[in-house]
Order: sequence, then C-alpha cells, then structure tokens
Amino acid sequence: MFQSFSGNSRRPRQINLSGRHGSGPASASRQPTVPAGPQNTLATAQQERLLRQQERNRLNAARTIQRRWRGYKSRRRVRLDQREEWDQLQPARERLDASLWHGRDDLPPFPSEDRCLLELGLLLQFFDVSDRDDLQRLDILSRRLLKTAEVGLFDFGRGAWRLPLVRLAKKSLAALASPEMPSSLVPGQLSLLIFGTGIFPRDMARASTQYYGALSVLVQRETEDGPGRDARRLLIASALAPLRPVNSETTSAYEGFALALLTTPDLQDYPGLLEELRSGVNTKLLATTLAMLLKRTPADSRVRSLDSDARLWLLAHFIHLHRSANDPGDSSAWNPEPEHITVVSYLLWSVADEIGRRIDVEDVAMRSLYDVDGEDREGDRDGQPPQPPMPLPPFVRKRILSLVNQRSVMSLLSHTVLPVPGHSSTPPEARDGSEARRLASYALTLLRIFPRRADEIRMWLYLGSTSRPGAKSEGSDHRVPAIKYFWTAARDTQTFRAIGRDSRAAIELLKQNGQSASASDRLGASQTRAQEDVDEDWRVILIFFELYSFVLKVMDDEEFFSLRSTTSDADQGSSWTRQSALPLEEVKELTTFLKNLAFTMYWNASEISAAAETEDGDGIQSYFSIAVPSKAVTERHGDVETNPPPASLAGVSGMTVDYVKGIVTGLLRMVYERDSRRRFLPTDHWLMTERFDMQGFIPDVVAEEENRHRVQKVDDEDDDPEGLWADADVEDSRSGGIIGNHHTHRTRALEILKRRQRKASRKKYLEAITPRLEILQNMPFFIPFPTRVQIFRAFVLLDQRRRRQGHVDPDQWRMSIMQGSIFHPSLESVTRGSDIISKHHAKIRRESVFDDAYEQFYDLGDGLKEPIQITFVDKFDTVEAGIDGGGVTKEFLTSVTKEAFSPSNGFDLFVENDHSLLHPNPAAVDERKDFLRHAGLKEGSPDWNEQIRDLLRRYEFLGRVIGKCLYEGILVDVGFAGFFLLKWALTGGSGSASKESGYRANLNDLRDLDEQLYQGLLKLKNYPGDVEDFSLNFTVTDTISSPRAAGGTSTRTITRELKPNGTNIPVTNENRLVYISYIARHRLQVQPHLQTSAFLRGLGEIIQPSWLSMFNQSELQTLVGGDSSEIDVADLRDNTLYGGVYSIGDDQQEHSSVKLFWEVMRTLSDSDRRKVLKFVTSTPRAPLLGFGQLNPRFSIRDAGPDQDRLPTTSTCVNLLKLPRYSSASTLREKLLYAVHSGAGFDLS
Repeated sequence: MFQSFSGNSRRPRQINLSGRHGSGPASASRQPTVPAGPQNTLATAQQERLLRQQERNRLNAARTIQRRWRGYKSRRRVRLDQREEWDQLQPARERLDASLWHGRDDLPPFPSEDRCLLELGLLLQFFDVSDRDDLQRLDILSRRLLKTAEVGLFDFGRGAWRLPLVRLAKKSLAALASPEMPSSLVPGQLSLLIFGTGIFPRDMARASTQYYGALSVLVQRETEDGPGRDARRLLIASALAPLRPVNSETTSAYEGFALALLTTPDLQDYPGLLEELRSGVNTKLLATTLAMLLKRTPADSRVRSLDSDARLWLLAHFIHLHRSANDPGDSSAWNPEPEHITVVSYLLWSVADEIGRRIDVEDVAMRSLYDVDGEDREGDRDGQPPQPPMPLPPFVRKRILSLVNQRSVMSLLSHTVLPVPGHSSTPPEARDGSEARRLASYALTLLRIFPRRADEIRMWLYLGSTSRPGAKSEGSDHRVPAIKYFWTAARDTQTFRAIGRDSRAAIELLKQNGQSASASDRLGASQTRAQEDVDEDWRVILIFFELYSFVLKVMDDEEFFSLRSTTSDADQGSSWTRQSALPLEEVKELTTFLKNLAFTMYWNASEISAAAETEDGDGIQSYFSIAVPSKAVTERHGDVETNPPPASLAGVSGMTVDYVKGIVTGLLRMVYERDSRRRFLPTDHWLMTERFDMQGFIPDVVAEEENRHRVQKVDDEDDDPEGLWADADVEDSRSGGIIGNHHTHRTRALEILKRRQRKASRKKYLEAITPRLEILQNMPFFIPFPTRVQIFRAFVLLDQRRRRQGHVDPDQWRMSIMQGSIFHPSLESVTRGSDIISKHHAKIRRESVFDDAYEQFYDLGDGLKEPIQITFVDKFDTVEAGIDGGGVTKEFLTSVTKEAFSPSNGFDLFVENDHSLLHPNPAAVDERKDFLRHAGLKEGSPDWNEQIRDLLRRYEFLGRVIGKCLYEGILVDVGFAGFFLLKWALTGGSGSASKESGYRANLNDLRDLDEQLYQGLLKLKNYPGDVEDFSLNFTVTDTISSPRAAGGTSTRTITRELKPNGTNIPVTNENRLVYISYIARHRLQVQPHLQTSAFLRGLGEIIQPSWLSMFNQSELQTLVGGDSSEIDVADLRDNTLYGGVYSIGDDQQEHSSVKLFWEVMRTLSDSDRRKVLKFVTSTPRAPLLGFGQLNPRFSIRDAGPDQDRLPTTSTCVNLLKLPRYSSASTLREKLLYAVHSGAGFDLS
C-alpha cells in the first residue's frame, strides 16, 4: 500500500547543477520547487480544497447579497404602493401636504369599521419611524381614530381590534422616541396611548418598558425645549394611565415605570410631573414590585443592566415618592414598609461606592480647581491621578441624606415585635426572623454609606425600641430596647448556633462568604438559597455587633452587671442604658461565640484568605443581586497591578473579613475588660488552650517572632530610608492630587503604589505565618498569663541576643565591644568601642538622680536596652564604694522611678488619682505654657518650643526607664492608674484589628481618673427629667496651676469646645450620650495626649508595643511591680542564696539563725512579709513567676554575732545582712523594728 497519493513512496533526488542556492535571476523568476512526499502532497490537497471552498463561499455570498437586494427593492416598491393606496383613501387628498404638517381639527371620523381596519392595516405595514411623512400619516390616523371613538360609531373594545391597536400603540411609542418626531405631533400620540391603555390595559402593561422609555425620552427632550401646557398635561396623564387599572399585569406596569421612567434624570424639572406622580402612584405597590424584581436571580434581574447614574435616580425618585405620598406628620412617613426597606437597602448598596465618592463633593466650581491645565483627565491613561468625581445632583443628594435623621432611624423598629419562640402572639415574620434580617440589612447599609455619621446612626438605633408579643392586645406600652431585639434575632440564627458549638464550623461559613459574585452565580438554586440564608444570618449578627459595641461604650459597670440571670428584667423606670443590658448568662453565651469566631479568623486566616483568593475577586454582591458583572481579576496601572477589592462578608460590600475580624476583636476585648475589672465569668472561661499544643507553644511563638522580625526588617528597608517619597501624600493632598503631566509625578505615584502593594502582601504573609503571634497580640487572654510572661521573657532574650551578637551577659557584652577594638586596632574602631562603653556609663548624684539620668542617658534612645554602668557620687563628687555588677543598676532604676513619680517632688509629670495610682499630669503642657508666658517668652519662639519639647522628652525618657525595668526584669514599686495601663495594652494590636484593638475612651475609665466627675456624668446620663435644665453645652473647663507675679501659684480655668460651635449647642436628652462620650474622650485622650504619646513612644523604643498588647492593664501592673498575691514563704526559701557563715555546707543543713528567720517569716502576717520583702528588694511584691525569677536572687549573709544589732540590707543586690540571732523572739523584734524604722541602705 502506497504511503501517498502519488503512488510512489520514494523521495525524488534534488539536483542543482547551477551551483547556486536560488540567488540568481533565473531562480528569482521561478517558483521554488516543492519536494514531493506524503506530507507535502497532503498539504497541497488541503490547500486546493480550501481554495475551492472559498470560491463556493464567495458565490454563495454574492447570491445572498443579490437576494437581499431584490427583497429590499421589492419591499420598498410594495411599501410605496401601500403608501399611495393609503394616501388615496384619505379625504381632501389635494390638501394633504399642507394639512399634514400643520395639523387639522376638522379631520372626519372613519365612515366604517372596515375602512378603519383597512387604513390601519396599511399603515402598520408600511410605517417607517425614520420617514417624516410616515410620522405625519400616523398622526392623521391617530386623530381620526380618536375622533371615531369620540363619536362612538363602533366599539373598539371588541377582540378584533386588540392586535392592530396594540401594534399601533407600539408604532406610536417608537415614533415618540424618535428624534425625527416633531413636537407638534406629540399630543396626538400621547392621546392615542391614553386611549389604548384604557381599552387594553393588560397589553399596554406588558409593553411598559417601551412605553415609559418613550415617555422618558419625551421628558428629557421637553425639559430642554420647554413643554407646552397641553403636552405637559397629556404626558402626565400618559405616565399614570398604565398604573391606575388593577389587574394581573399591574406589577408589570410598575416595573416598567420604575426601570424606564424613574431612572430618568431631573424629573423634578418637568413642571408638575412629580407632584402628580406623588398623588397617582401606589407607593406600596411600587415598593412590592421592585422588591420582587430585586429578589430574582441575577440572570433574570433587569436592574443589573442599569448603570450607576440610573440607579441613583431610581433611588432618589423612589425615596421622594414614598416620603411625599405620606404626610410627614403621619407615622407611616417615618416608618417605611418592609418592602420599602428592602428596596432602599438594595439600591443604596448597589451605588455605595458611587455615593461615597460623590456625596461630599458639593460644588462643581470647587471641582474645577483640580483641573489646573484644562486637559481632559479621563481615566488614568498617562499615569496621572484619576479625574475628581462629579458632585451628586442636588435632588439626589438631598433625598439620600433624608434617610439619615433621628426620627427616621429610631422608628425603624417601632412596628416590630420581639421574636419570642413559642409565643402565640408572635407574628410569622418575627418568628422566622425575616423581619430582623430585613432591618439588619437596611441598618448595615446606612452604616456603610455614611461612615462619618456612623456613631449617630448607632445611637439612634440604640434609642429605638420594639414591643413584646401581645403587648398591644394586653394594653401594655412595655418597650424592648433595640439591642435586645437584634440580640434575640442573632442568637436564633443557625450561624450563631453552629459557631457557638464548635469554632471549626466558622471556617466553612467564612470561606463560603468569601466567594465572589460571579462564583455565586455559578451555584445551583439550592446552593444559592443556602448561601443567601447564611448571608442574612451574618447581617443580623453584624448589626448586633455594631450596636453592642456602641452600648458598651456608654454603659457603666453598674448597669452592665445589673442583670444576673435571664429570668430577671430591668425596671421600666430605670435608664434606657440599664434596660439595654444583657443578662450575664447571655453575655457568657455571647463571649463563647465571639471566642470561637475570633480564634478561627486568626488561627485559620491563611485558609480563609486562600479560599477568597481562588475566586474572582469582586466581593459578594448577591445580597443586592445588582452588582456589575465581574471584570478582570486585576487591571494594569502602568507597570503596577491594581488588586481587586477584597471579598465581602454577608454580601455586604466593604464589610470584609478584615472588618469583621476587627469588630469581633474590639467587642471581645471590651467584654474582657469588664470581666477584668469585676470578675463574672469562670477563671478558665477565656482560655483556648485545648486548640494548641501547649508543650511546644512557646518555641513556636518565638520562631514566629523571628519570622516577624525578618519581614519587619524588609519593611523597614522598604520604608523610603532616604525620604524620597516621604512627602508624596502630603504634596498630593495639598495640590488636590493633580500636579500635571510630569514624568516625575508619574514615577513617584507608581513607586508609592508598588511599596504599598508590597507592604500589603507582607502583611497578609505575616498573618499566615504568625497565627500564634496574631492571637497573642489581639486576644492574649486565650493563653494563660504565666505562659505569656514566659513568652515575654523569651522575646526579650531573643532581642538581647540579636542586639548584642549573642552576648547576653553585661560583662561579656562589654568585653566583646572592647575585643572588637583590640582585634581591629584602627583608630576608628578603638574610638567607637570606647564611645559605646562611655555612653552607657554615668555618674549619678544621689540628690538629683532623675535629672542626671535624663541628661546622660536620653540621647541613647533604644540603646538604653544595652547594659549600663552607674557610679553614685555624693554632693562632693565622692564616689560611693562598690562595684556595679547589676545591683547598682537596679538601685539606680528604682531611684529614678521613685524620684520621678513622687507627687511631691516638684516635677508634677505624674499625678495621683483618688486611689493613689499614677497617670500623666493632664495639665502639664498647659502649666508649662503658663510658666513660659510668666517668664516672658513669646509663644511659638524657638526657646518656647524647646521648653515644650524638653517637657515631652522627659515623659519619653520616663517611658524608656519603665521599659528598661521591664526589659531587665527589675520590679519597681510604682502603681499606675488602670486607664493609663490600658493605653499600654491597647497599642493597636496588629493586622486587621489594629483600629478596633486601639484604646478608646469610655465612661468607666473616667472612674480611675476622677471619681467625682464620673459620678456627675452618671447622674446626667440617668437623669429622668429634662437635662436642659442644667444649661450645659458642648464645652469643657480645664483647671490649671498658674504662677503668680508675687510668687507662688494660683489656679485658672480654660474653656474649650468639645465640637465645632460647641458653645451654641445645648446638651439635651437626645444628645447627652454624645456629650458624655466627648467629655470622656477629652479627659482621657485629648487633654493628656502629648504627655501620654511621649511616654508610650519612649516605652515602645525599649519594649515593642506588640509585646505589651499581650497583657491587660492589671497584668501589666503585675509585670511592672510584681505579683500582688500573698507572699509564698516556701517559694522564697527555695530560691534564696546564702553567704558567709550562712553558706550551706556539705551536710546541706541551714544555719540555726537562718532556720529562725524562716520560722519568723511564716508567723508574720502578709502585710509584714511584704514590708520585709520591700526592705530587702525595694518592692513589696513577688516576681510574676515566683522568686526564682528575682534578679538578683534574694540573698542572706551573716552580719556578726551582735544580738543588739539591727538587720541591714543592700537593696541593689537584694541582700539581707542578718546578725546571728539566737532566739526567734529577738530576731522577730529586731527585724520588724528595722523594717518599720527604715534602717537604711548599706552598700557592700
């Protein structure tokens, strides 16, 4: 069998006798020889077959063109004949041309029904909307037909007329929408539409989209040209005609009315239109129709095809019609129907980003300032920033803003009923949760659209209320706070129950909600319904989180703890805040859910984010079913990839997994703070140790910290070290983001984008590789306190090894510095080594410890972490005996803190509260300014600024000193106020919860600052009468000490506004919660801001803020000053060192005097034990992890046989010098005497 069609499988020989390779003239004129072979033969055959097919296609195409042309000519000829026939049938044909253009009122009716049908049939066949003569013919036919109906010659309602009249109406609609339509012919066509709608309303309703589309064109055209009175009247009547009949197609009419007419811009400019629509449109039916339309599947939803501007106008007109249709004094105007809430929330969210960009741009003239060179800045084609957004139309802006007012938001729940399972009076919509889900969606929409007014919206929702089942029938006016309504609905959801039972259930629920809109579209009907159910559950849970977070900020501890059980209830006469308190049993249930959810979001962050990244990247928009179809996952911006927005949770755009992580973290920490102040939950309730391998937990955390440091180092290197881009954002903001078409600007913008993307990527990477660190920094209470202390010490040790090149011991570190100078004996290295050692050494005078320390060590910065050497001198500069082996450093640090924090030392950097706990003096900066004014310095002068900076540097240095004590494990006897320590702990956390885990002032923290102010604000909050009787306004009065001209000090007051124009804003019952929150914010944050920030800045230079965030305020106090629990004598004895005669011999027996000492210590009260401990170590509290962690160790050595000598100590080395007493009574007497009399410091 041959291998090719040629019959010869042998390849022919190729012989070239010319000796050339086809480069001569002859070869240029010849076609190249194609070698024969099986493959070449097949290719030739295929090519020939393709050529034949192309020729056949050309012939077929020619026949088709000829056939189409013949058909077109034939149809045109037929239509010309039909037009001629139609014209011949008209009366007064010789006057036809003139009458067609100017219209005639004396056109006769049709003589018979057959004649009318004949002319109508002819017109329907030849009518061309682009032919102006046909438009005139249509007008003549329409007017004659209306004249015929007016005289009543025959019945147009019979079935034979239905199809031709509907077709005629559609031709009329096409004509009205045509730009060729003369305005003089419009009234006749509008009259025809009204006539046709009255006869066949169902058919006209089915064509409502085309119907109202034509009216929309007319409205826009007539708005520009100025409509006549008859045209306005007929157009308004036409708009209402399909809506008035009530039949099976009425909803279709309303659908077309909404999607075609209400999306038209500037309907308010058409005289009388909106006013007539307000009275003629059934707003309830309109809301029901739109709600049904929006609930259709994405594939069937016609709203998806609308652009953002059309949706904005639809929303504005819908709000206007609903509000205008009801008397503003009527409650229904402020209590919208369920369908109204659904429609508004869907439409609002579909244009959320558009509203957010444009609602605050009020002036087009201001917008023009951005365009400095008059160029068209569409898009971002040349690397320029995008064009500034256009402002919203005033009509649209006003209607959207009308949604956010106190009465409207407060009354959302007024017609709802608390869902009580099993109660016979509970309505079905309350029983199945649909009512709560609808309200939650609407409330979340308002919060998302109006972030600047979020606190107001939360407050108005919080002040809202619902009723109990059966309350109306029983004649009771008992109202239930909104927070309890949403709490009942939230805990009744399947999502809440599943996560409350098992934290692992949250993984699938969060992954499911991380899908994009296009991914949701690919799901089956049952899967889509299941996902929508989960989305709705999340919305109810999220709005409860928002409300409860707000309530906790204004609720004092007494109100929080007022309900002990679910059976108890708040008195109706009590404050609204107390009535909003949840029973503590239910709070425990809530914290279990929050723990499980928060743990999963941090521990499984990589798994959840990976699921979201595998999808398309547009966040879920199935909640609205109107999202714009998905675009590409990424778009190119020059050479920078712009990532798509993160996937949303619950179908709510902007409410991402990171947002939920933040609010869950913040809410969980707020409840934990309550439990920390006043325990109401079991001790182990907060722990999640069962989810960890606790044996390897500490090494794993340390490894994660090393990874974090490595990534952070890359971040620091990428943080623009040369400052090339430091002012980029500032310059852009000043110039409005437009600097012109300059290469420098484009390069800078791209570089900034690149850096931000790299940081965002590293942040996600950190969340994935450091889940234990994320949990420790955001929810440290999941891990036992002793474990966290060990982790803290491990972090410090890791940092010491890193900074000191492995030489943790101070002497070894100093030796390594000097050896570096010896082994590299250049002048530079020797000088550098000497400088390092000298900078860490200081001579300190006993009478001015803090000043000397500040002068000599401030410039070290974070270098204070390294070992320091202290030499104490007296006032004659005589060096005290002794060598600093670490003990003198301890004495130095404790002396600095004792002097600096003493309230009577004249510094006044810190002041005490009513419980003798310290916090930064809030008036320190104002007092320093008054002092400088009294000294004659000019405000803002270099000397003035230097003095203020010097004050803040002292705060910063004190922060470093406390950090140094924590770093070295040295306990100091200093007690800080709880709210101040809380600022240490809430230093921003990390990751996505940084804002929610940052410090926020609240009423309860005021108790630690000023008990009298706290009680006064409580009375104001709970005052049953009108608080305007107190004549308060939004101002606050600060009292400061001011120097007198004759010497001494006096006090004066400064009045400051809490908000712009606060002097003219009275405090009322409605805004008193805002006033209280502003007072708390001013006293706790604003007034001491500079001092606190400087202190925390210095503290953060020594101790990383993320390490501090592992502890709450009470744990931080323990970290600073030691354990406040009872002194464990046995632990102290096991960790004591002995010297001199008291040294343990080979028999491992203690000296008899030592045994007497421990016998006396056991018999002492705990307060006396603390005094002994302070006598020896300078602090009355034990180390966190026991006396084994005391540095230096507790030590005892003999002080001779003299029975009358008192014990002495060297606190710098924690050494007790105990004489060899022979009896326990003598030892007890001498020891207590020495302790109470302060026998003094004896440096060995």
